[in-house]
Amino acid sequence: MSARGRPVAVVGAGAFGTALAVLLATGGTPVRLWARRPEAAAAIAAARTNAGHLPGVPLPDAVEVTADLGSLSAADLWLVAVPAQHMRAVLAQAPVGGRPTLVITAKGLEAGTLLLMGEVAAEVAPACPVAILSGPSFAADIARGKPTAVTLAAADLATARALAERLQRPFFRPYASDDPVGAQVGGLAKNVLAIGCGIVVGAELGESARAALVTRGFTEMTRLGLAMGGRAATMAGLSGLGDLVLTAGSLRSRNMSLGVALGRGQTAEAALAGRTDVAEGAATAPALRRLARRLGVEMPISEAVAALLLGEARLGEVIAGLLARPLRAEADLPGGQAPARAP
Repeated sequence: MSARGRPVAVVGAGAFGTALAVLLATGGTPVRLWARRPEAAAAIAAARTNAGHLPGVPLPDAVEVTADLGSLSAADLWLVAVPAQHMRAVLAQAPVGGRPTLVITAKGLEAGTLLLMGEVAAEVAPACPVAILSGPSFAADIARGKPTAVTLAAADLATARALAERLQRPFFRPYASDDPVGAQVGGLAKNVLAIGCGIVVGAELGESARAALVTRGFTEMTRLGLAMGGRAATMAGLSGLGDLVLTAGSLRSRNMSLGVALGRGQTAEAALAGRTDVAEGAATAPALRRLARRLGVEMPISEAVAALLLGEARLGEVIAGLLARPLRAEADLPGGQAPARAP
């Protein structure tokens, strides 16, 4: 049986997990989509659509919906699309004895340990190969066959290339990378920065301010990526700058829409209430602040977003604090390179 014909498991039936199931099944691959709640699995299976997370997108016949983690054991490839803070608990219960390859799509830091999602997977399932799928990819675009390009990163480039070949579809293009750390840092940091951009929009600070935040935020992201062992080229690629441009530039982004609510004066508690999909940046921001401080990485925008989410400062104080920072030369370019100087 060809790699394309082998069954694949998608762990997590939120919007992105459902979109991945649709993507793979459209290419003829048998897919088993796992939902945490049995009633949700039954409803999706009966309606052949995920009305709660991805309405209007029919599930292909090749997608089987289940709430039984044990039923995933036949698949040698799992795409893990559960929220970051649930990753450990789900994988701890999963039947990974067959050593499936785990492709992690969640973007965040584990709040208690400050571990990357790939590190959590490696800790819980040490016998399983781990890869990272990240990049500018809204679930609805993937599910509706809109052109999408992403990063697929693994420690071994040959593994990343083989996975990219298996997951590639005519409208879905994965680029292989051997920098899983950089790919993950871009994904987690952009969610926090997207909240910041939403705050700018909600507070009506103007497009100039949003452009400045994206640019300086990208510098923050790159500093962190380099400090953690990632590469500057990865930060400037699809999983870094590419994902930041998408998530910080569209109100379809859950993180940006959360920021808009904060910028309009809502508390974090009120802005998060009643949401059916997870804005990963809300949990990531405080963890990112702790990690940056531990590593000695300067991330003032991310610090400000965390302070606002935790109720430690008011919106006006956060904005004033950023604008009052000491003036400096724009010399901290991505990659840590000083700008060329004229003789």
